[in-house]
Amino acid sequence: MAQRRLERWSAWLLLLGLVTLWQTICYALDVSEFIFPSPLRIWEQFWQHKATIAGHAWRTYWVTMAGFGIAIAVGVLLGLVIGSSRLAYTALYPLMTGFNALPKAAFVPILVVWFGIGVGPAILTAFLISFFPIMVNVATGLATLEPELEDVLRVLGAKRLDVLLKVGLPRSMPHFYGSLKIAITLAFVGTTVSEMTAANEGIGYLLISAGSAMQMGLAFAGLLVVGAMAMAMYEFFSVLERHTTAWAHRGSQSR
Repeated sequence: MAQRRLERWSAWLLLLGLVTLWQTICYALDVSEFIFPSPLRIWEQFWQHKATIAGHAWRTYWVTMAGFGIAIAVGVLLGLVIGSSRLAYTALYPLMTGFNALPKAAFVPILVVWFGIGVGPAILTAFLISFFPIMVNVATGLATLEPELEDVLRVLGAKRLDVLLKVGLPRSMPHFYGSLKIAITLAFVGTTVSEMTAANEGIGYLLISAGSAMQMGLAFAGLLVVGAMAMAMYEFFSVLERHTTAWAHRGSQSR
């Protein structure tokens, strides 16, 4: 019981320890807030500008979720195609891997030329940076279906589509949820990077504005808000995963 309680609170205890250490270092070394603000200073700036931060955070959130929604649709579709066909796997997978290696920040100026400054580049940057993990994990879940199991199902009268929908997709769900938890954090990164160069709203824009005004506490507050939103969405998908794929976590739940 004590072990499970410790595991439940371990993340919060670690966070408290890090914040305490951070505050102690800033106080003991008298670090200037223009270089590295203390947690207390960040909180003061956050509370002082909470309305402004909330407005920028909401803009970053819904833009990120729009790009992430597109990433889910495209990633799942490509994953189904690549994972269910050896020809598609051979032809598309290397191309997608090469595309993923391109720095997505380099696309922002191009997207600005195409769509102008605003939500367009941010949504597309969030999509471009987050669809690949979803595609890879869905394709992996489908492609790793045991040939023996597929042969048995085909002997029993199952068609290729039946095997894909009734066996392949359920088996790939743990991979799918794992990819969502990775991709949502990347989507926030993509949105923020785009907003830093091609927007007049959002946390990315706030970071540039705060840095130019030497309000480092406000800049750090914006960074922490982005991290908090990403952590909240990560936890949301974790809870959703536990409730929909409990069969895949029986071993870990029994400890």
